[in-house]
Amino acid sequence: MTQLSRRELLGALGGVAAFALVGCGSSDNGNQSLGDKRVGAMDKFGVGDQFKATEPLTFSIAMLDNPGYPYKADWEFFTELTKRTNVKFNPTVIPLSDYNQKRDVMVGAGNAPFIIPKTYHPSEEAYIAGGAILPVSDYVDLMPNFQDKVKKWGIQAEIDAQLKQDDGKYYLLPGIHEDVWLDYSIAIRTDILTKLGVQAPTTWDELTTVLTAMKPMAKPYPLSDRWSTTPEGPGANCLLAHLSDAYDTRAGWDWQPYHWDTNTSKFVFPGAQDNYKALLAYLNSLVSQKLMDPESFTQQDDQAKQKFGTGKAFVISANAQELVNAYRKDLTAQVPGGTVTKIPRLMGPMGATKRGTRLENGIIISSKAKDSKNFVAMMQFIDWLWYSDAGQLLAKWGIQGQTFTGNVDDGSLKLASDVDWAGLNPTGTKKLNVDYGFFNGVFAYGGSTKFLDTQFTPEEKQFQDAMAQRKLRPSEPAHPLTADEREQTTLWATALKDHVNQQSLKFILGQRPLTEWDTYVSELKGKNMDQLIDVHNKAADRFKKNHG
Repeated sequence: MTQLSRRELLGALGGVAAFALVGCGSSDNGNQSLGDKRVGAMDKFGVGDQFKATEPLTFSIAMLDNPGYPYKADWEFFTELTKRTNVKFNPTVIPLSDYNQKRDVMVGAGNAPFIIPKTYHPSEEAYIAGGAILPVSDYVDLMPNFQDKVKKWGIQAEIDAQLKQDDGKYYLLPGIHEDVWLDYSIAIRTDILTKLGVQAPTTWDELTTVLTAMKPMAKPYPLSDRWSTTPEGPGANCLLAHLSDAYDTRAGWDWQPYHWDTNTSKFVFPGAQDNYKALLAYLNSLVSQKLMDPESFTQQDDQAKQKFGTGKAFVISANAQELVNAYRKDLTAQVPGGTVTKIPRLMGPMGATKRGTRLENGIIISSKAKDSKNFVAMMQFIDWLWYSDAGQLLAKWGIQGQTFTGNVDDGSLKLASDVDWAGLNPTGTKKLNVDYGFFNGVFAYGGSTKFLDTQFTPEEKQFQDAMAQRKLRPSEPAHPLTADEREQTTLWATALKDHVNQQSLKFILGQRPLTEWDTYVSELKGKNMDQLIDVHNKAADRFKKNHG
């Protein structure tokens, strides 16, 4: 196992800053010039084939260590993976809390592992100018399973729009889903709804009505939220993201410094939109009526969960795992008769629509990997583990007859009687991720909808079915920036984001009246809002002209 030394961590800081000063690497396309890079590769490797290296191979990899299921070198996952593929890992194990920072340090120092998974776009863009990572689009011809799913599910246009850079290439191999799926929404106490004789809300306006009915029973706020204390600062939270979807803007987790306006076919700055103002006005109304805990935007998750779990609050942001593993568990222990469910995302002015992507976090590959004699074998291996049906099944569910039974195609797949994951089999004494290393958060993001359904409880499937009925709104066009544009807009965007977050919180809490909205927009203009949006619109026009 590779460990980062103190010297490497400190010495790499200059390397990160020097990306743009390093000359770009070679960009041989796919199978060209790779004749001496095929050691260990299969001569014939196609869709559905089991990859097995022709000799034992070891690949270096950045391995995220999640405190919920800490890394173990002797996980059954690694043993079975080697048995099937003849491949072992030399991992650099990185704690979840440090993953992004240490990834940046390693790439900047030029000593990154060959395979760097769990990378979210646009993180890869910082490494492009210096040639530190491969333009993976040049090598997807070595990846039949990836190509097959991209073609079968019609995903190429999304990859082009979201990942392609100004040179027409992309540098991140994304996890890919067959369909858009959403997890986060709000959880609500259904026993309280029954006592009040009201239905679960379907719109944000209906939520106001429900919270008003709940208020006399709350102690003292019916809605007390979580997922607000992020590195981006107060206000960059989950609830604002849901609202921004309903209001057709960008906020909270979904913040971007640009937003595609379908009415004008231009990018606009979301924090200055009338839609954004309406979103803030809605939240301000909840706070001013004491329907929402003002600490929702600053409190730690444990505080919010404690308020919900002890029956003081009745509504909180949720995902499928937290619903089962935290909220329901806490209520059962502390509030006799308390019941909770996650409801479909509330609708707003955009009606029964949704925003989303079929692309997930993915893999970047060190440019040094291409110098390895095992490069082609490595690309075949990545293709099998992350993109083949068999590789995804191994990574997520493990070994048939040991950790699961049944199969995906007929919907009979289920965990073994003694194995649990995310509450799918509560009586299981062993954890699929903790004890075996499957579903470990690093491998096999994405897959078919039928495969995705295997990880859902019947309750969650109902939620997913409801969300699947909503119409998907068009995604924004491709508008990749040049290195110089990215450097400049990053500076502008950072200052703008800080101001939007700070002032949004003031508007929501009533510390700044919305009558000062025009003044606030002028402040954004003073921080180069118009210049930033102009760069993105020109980039969109340029990409369309150069690449169609």
